[in-house]
Amino acid sequence: MANKVAIVTGGGSGIGRAAAQKFAREGARVVVADVNPESGADTATAIKKQGGEADYIVVDTSSYESVESLVQQTLELYGKLDIMFNNAGVVGERYSVHEMPVEEYHRTVAVNQHGVFYGIKTAGNAMKENGGVIINTASIYGLIADRKHFPYHASKGAVIMMTKSAALDLARFNIRVVGIAPGLIETGIVSGLRNNPDLWHKIERAQMRGKAGTPEEVANVAAFLASDEASFLNGHVFCVDDGASSFKR
Repeated sequence: MANKVAIVTGGGSGIGRAAAQKFAREGARVVVADVNPESGADTATAIKKQGGEADYIVVDTSSYESVESLVQQTLELYGKLDIMFNNAGVVGERYSVHEMPVEEYHRTVAVNQHGVFYGIKTAGNAMKENGGVIINTASIYGLIADRKHFPYHASKGAVIMMTKSAALDLARFNIRVVGIAPGLIETGIVSGLRNNPDLWHKIERAQMRGKAGTPEEVANVAAFLASDEASFLNGHVFCVDDGASSFKR
């Protein structure tokens, strides 16, 4: 990934932070994009301390104008964009569908689904001349259902099909569009579940080897998909879940 320019949304924590650091170690110049200025700047600073090149740009992925500005600022900084990792996402509050506040549905979909569309559209336009790679973070919950996660399921299922559709549209510009679908990963989003040991153990057992993955394990897959070594991978979403979506215990 030497001399490649990469944007990572949600780069302030979790999978995004691990991916930004991994991309930088592989030689990419990384734009860390996050709605939280403190965590986003921390990731960029950590990369620089490790000898990498990084900048932080604030972004609200639920806003098209914000994502468009992110891509434009990246082009002004580096003159190109090679990799767009549409990773930012939210889980949302848990409600049964009949009790779901309409506002909560729209909030989750705005970030998880619309934000990915905005990233695909703006990055696709930036990459039309020279090609590139767009990676989208879906989830195994775009493939299998759980209770009280209706908008999360809806949005992540949409990301899977948006990945396939965008790959077909953008292939003529030499732009690959791929996705990852993580299972249970040890991030801040799920850290609160550890307060309920019985629930945490039940969720862990849904992985084939009975344990959660790490952000670094997901980042390794994202880095491979972004690299030239994955040049013949296109239009697919790859489960990074220790087999969680392949069996029922």
